[in-house]
Amino acid sequence: MSLSISLVRFKHFFCRSFLAAFISGFFFVSCGSSKKGKSATRTWPKIEIVKTNNKSVNKEISKLKKKGAQLDMRTVAYISKYALVSMEEMKKAKIPASITLAQGILESGRGLSRLALKSNNHFGVKCHKGWKGKTVRHDDDKKQECFRKYKAVSESYKDHSRFLKTRSRYDFLFDLKRDDYKRWAKGLRKAGYATDKKYADRLINLIETYELYNFDKIVLKKKIKKRTSKNKKLYTVRKGDTLYSISQKYKITIAQLKSWNQLDSSAINPTQQLRVE
Repeated sequence: MSLSISLVRFKHFFCRSFLAAFISGFFFVSCGSSKKGKSATRTWPKIEIVKTNNKSVNKEISKLKKKGAQLDMRTVAYISKYALVSMEEMKKAKIPASITLAQGILESGRGLSRLALKSNNHFGVKCHKGWKGKTVRHDDDKKQECFRKYKAVSESYKDHSRFLKTRSRYDFLFDLKRDDYKRWAKGLRKAGYATDKKYADRLINLIETYELYNFDKIVLKKKIKKRTSKNKKLYTVRKGDTLYSISQKYKITIAQLKSWNQLDSSAINPTQQLRVE
């Protein structure tokens, strides 16, 4: 009788021990999994502003660097890397370098979009009929759409020029002056390049904020005049500020704040300067 009682007690003890070990092991594995999830957080490349073999281009980049907090340095870094490519395309395809650069910045999220990083596609060009190159699948208007994949970013720039040159709906743009970036921007929107109603305004704002029109002048060998201030009002962000509070203070919209300052999100930092007028 005592032996059977002992056996029962042993079974209860064994079950409790096994259950405890199982639960601890489960939580140990769970904790380990969460740590792996954290390590998989996406990290952004370092900001790298490069020098080119063109003194005039380097001078423009240097001017942008000196503006510091007034500009987004990732955008300046993008310009330093691809200004020469856009200028070469302007010479060959007669598309303003300022327009190509602004589109590249906007369409690729300053070169940081998943499509740009995964396939060197900086203009969001889809496969379309007749494309025989490599492809990549990416969620856009629909899930897993087919996009073109390039060996290098420069190939994306060349294909962007071919894309505009070989589609009749853009023909009228090539009758414009090569440095008329405003009409080019509005013309692209009119021709249906983008569905965003403010697409032209976004391009023009980028071109004027970063003085991308000067790269057009370098190609056309025109004199670059010193920019006169248009009295754009800047606000220095303070601790506790939000885009909403700033927009209320200056009676503007959050969308305007984001557009004027090329903000991809609502995150802002103290001492950061924002255009508010």
